[in-house]
Amino acid sequence: MKRLGLLFLSIVMLSIAVSAQDSALEITKQPLPESPKAASSDSSFEVVLRVEFLDSGRIGDVTVLSAPTREIGKLVATAAGSIEFTPERRAGRAVSVTRTIFYKYDSGWKVDADGDAPTSEPKGTSNSGVEKARAVIAKAVEALGGERYLAVRTQIGRGKYSVMRENQLAMFQSFVDAIKFPDMERTEFKQNGMRTVQANSGSAGWVYDGDQEILQDQSEQQIAAFKQGLRVSLDNLLRGYWKGEAELSYVGRRAASLGRRNDVVKLTYKDGFSVEFEFSADDHLPQKAIYTRKAVSGDEMKEEDHYAQFVEFAGVKSPLVIDRFENGDHASRINYESIEFNKDLPDSIFAKPQNPKELKKDLKL
Repeated sequence: MKRLGLLFLSIVMLSIAVSAQDSALEITKQPLPESPKAASSDSSFEVVLRVEFLDSGRIGDVTVLSAPTREIGKLVATAAGSIEFTPERRAGRAVSVTRTIFYKYDSGWKVDADGDAPTSEPKGTSNSGVEKARAVIAKAVEALGGERYLAVRTQIGRGKYSVMRENQLAMFQSFVDAIKFPDMERTEFKQNGMRTVQANSGSAGWVYDGDQEILQDQSEQQIAAFKQGLRVSLDNLLRGYWKGEAELSYVGRRAASLGRRNDVVKLTYKDGFSVEFEFSADDHLPQKAIYTRKAVSGDEMKEEDHYAQFVEFAGVKSPLVIDRFENGDHASRINYESIEFNKDLPDSIFAKPQNPKELKKDLKL
């Protein structure tokens, strides 16, 4: 028994000695990037990098995961190449590690309250999961096209919108959807030669019923529904339009299908409304948005938007199919046939026309 006790003690002492030689990566100096020439005095954005910290004490590969422009990405990557650090050590030996680094710009590159430059996930934040959520978003942005995805300012989609009842097709309409990010959208539906138009710009909106030739302002409920649609959209999450209005967190991993799991991030808005987004842990593509809303009856309804059939258009990947489920029932499907990015869209197409006659012709884009 005594020998066993001594053996156990020696093992404990050895473990303490080894762990004493372990140390996390420590960034000792992190230079700020040069000020971007294209940025205005009120510019605000974030750049995300994947940086390799070599066991030799030098910076290895630097990959831009997301940036508002290629030029800004290069500026930040150059600054990251000058980071000074003490390598991570395991069992007394220096090892190479890769970390995700975040740089924030808000009328200038910002430093932390303690005087350090923008820092990475290893700086003492095993934390609330914000860094994990940001890393999931960065990987998703990269999977969707990286800088090209972030550079999208307008989108024109054409296809079919179907209403489902008891998992059967109830009716469908063709549509043309014009979006000017972040909060301007005009959608025209056509069925049996009749057109319906709905348009929103910020807190204003109008609708046109071509069957009865009626043009009117949207109701408060319709405008509220549009704004909630913005909150739960992928573009709102991935392009950061939510910042200042919601808090980001990492929920964890969730079973998706046999042998597959999804990373789940969550946005919680100031009024308590929340939405979860699932991303494939394998290819990082978006899979679902899940949220709860109040139906007309006042009952709470769980809604899920499922994304499928990602196709690349001009270097940007988009889902061709978006299925909506309400309390588990298939409610509708958006099936895109074509998508165009960054085509010029004048603000005038979102403004309410003077009279219904202006809407008798199809919108030319």
